Amino acid sequence: MSDVHPPMQAVRPVVAAALAEDLLPIGDITGSLGPETVMCAARFVSRQPGVVAGARSAGEVFSQVDPDVEVRWLLDDGIAVRPGDVVGTVRGRLRSVLTAERTALNLLGHLSGVATLTRRYAEAVAEVNPGCRIRDTRKTTPGLRALEKAAVRAGGGVNHRANLSEAVLVKDNHLGGLSVTAAVEAARRQWPGRHVEVECDSFDQLKEALAAGADMVMLDNMDAAQAAEAVSLVRGHGTTPVEVSGRITLESAAAYARAGVDFVSVGALTHSAPVLDIGLDLGTS
Repeated sequence: MSDVHPPMQAVRPVVAAALAEDLLPIGDITGSLGPETVMCAARFVSRQPGVVAGARSAGEVFSQVDPDVEVRWLLDDGIAVRPGDVVGTVRGRLRSVLTAERTALNLLGHLSGVATLTRRYAEAVAEVNPGCRIRDTRKTTPGLRALEKAAVRAGGGVNHRANLSEAVLVKDNHLGGLSVTAAVEAARRQWPGRHVEVECDSFDQLKEALAAGADMVMLDNMDAAQAAEAVSLVRGHGTTPVEVSGRITLESAAAYARAGVDFVSVGALTHSAPVLDIGLDLGTS
């Protein structure tokens, strides 16, 4: 599995912005009511079955609130949990722990939810086609893309392009006044070395994309039977990878995998994943 943790240069500004939402303009006024000297020990405990993700982000919350708070993770990102499992522990000033608690849980629960949903999709396709992979999309929460894409990796999925600079993806709206062939040729000319994928919503477009030499084709809103026909057409042409997208469900993901596609692209992984319920249980010390 590739690195399941987001880079710290992506984590730090996200955490800073999240804490600013909670602490501006004058800080945690409720937390300030208690004495500064009270210490506590706490445990992150999963309330549901799922997959952990976001430990680096949650830990950074405590670090930014109070560098003296000690966070120890017992389960790393990508590890499956059951209800009652202890994910990690926290020790430090009670004031600091209470101030950081909700922001840390928001990130940990959301990212673990992304990983959990991804794992469900990944297992569904692996049962029928071990070579098929679940991919995310750019349908991410603004500002959280690097974190959410790391959570997808933790769940066993793979990432599509991270941003518009990373690869060329020719979609239907790009083809206004431009043919598939002309688009692929322009991409090769202007961005040599960049991966070029073409979204195809018809077999005519698919044939043209293959003839033009696209690196990958994406079948848009085709059903599983059409996808199987498309895969057969592509395999007769060569080894171009085939991706499918468009309103994918757990059930249809397995059907597409059975049809022989290489990648199933699922926007819901990041835009509709339910939060995994993880709590922080405190005790004083």
